[in-house]
Amino acid sequence: MAGYPENRLHRLRKTAGIRDLVRETKLSVKNLIFPLFVTYGENIKTEIKSMPGNYQISLDNLPGEIREITSWGIPGVLLFGLPRKKDETGSYASSSTGLVQEAVRIAKDTNPDILVITDLCLCGYISHGHCGILDGENVDNDKTLDTYREIALSQASAGSDIIAPSGMMDGQVGIIRKALDTNGYTNTSVMGYSAKYASSFYGPFRDASDSSPSFGDRKSYQIDPANWRMAMREIQADVDEGADIIMIKPALAYLDVINRARASYNHPIAAYNVSGEFSMVKAGISTGIVDAQTIILEILTSIKRAGADIIISYHAKEAARWLTEG
Repeated sequence: MAGYPENRLHRLRKTAGIRDLVRETKLSVKNLIFPLFVTYGENIKTEIKSMPGNYQISLDNLPGEIREITSWGIPGVLLFGLPRKKDETGSYASSSTGLVQEAVRIAKDTNPDILVITDLCLCGYISHGHCGILDGENVDNDKTLDTYREIALSQASAGSDIIAPSGMMDGQVGIIRKALDTNGYTNTSVMGYSAKYASSFYGPFRDASDSSPSFGDRKSYQIDPANWRMAMREIQADVDEGADIIMIKPALAYLDVINRARASYNHPIAAYNVSGEFSMVKAGISTGIVDAQTIILEILTSIKRAGADIIISYHAKEAARWLTEG
């Protein structure tokens, strides 16, 4: 039929130049944050078996890691510590000479311009592996908040740019924001793990950080994967309490939640492309059924397309290399 079809959308896909010109979502290295696991000892760089290409590193190896990360243009890191000892209150998490606190100082000494985000939780520091202080077999929300306050002040004192409470305690952002403001850290930001789901995608991370619960699970304080309205309520609570940035975790299985948050809030949105998502992709790459560069950049682009401004990902270094080299 002459003149049919009238709308030839293929014209806008004909060449790489045209596709680039009309691309709606453009992933940038500046969107990426790389998570780091720091541990005690000397000259340690132990690969995490379930997360190939990611390592537990000692503090003396941190400067080299920071230099590599910043050489690719990645603006920041998210720090996790693997303490030498644990107790029932996670007291070491608030130590001024703790692993994360020392790592902040080293990172800033290595490159003063790097953005340092510090995860704030007790699961890696507490003997039972839950995210808070226990009352019997239940997490005591309010006692836990007192501890979170002290950890936040310790991290801020060390020079953290952004405090990121991940324990999903009710009121955690509010008590941290008040403590920071009262103690002169008004310019220290808070990034709430606002919508953190009780997900099965965290397995490799718990292996990397030795933070699995010794009994039970975290379903009483993390969000049911079936719920999106509850996630919106959690995000609203963090916004009301003064969060500067809101986060959805995991990312890939919760793109709808990221998109709903983007439609409802003008706050910067972070999405955590978590360890299980990373490891599944790496498993597929290792068998040859998918191409590494194509699938990783597609995943990260989809997270940004859903509405994320910040993407925390274990793929960040390799993605940055591809984006930088073109």
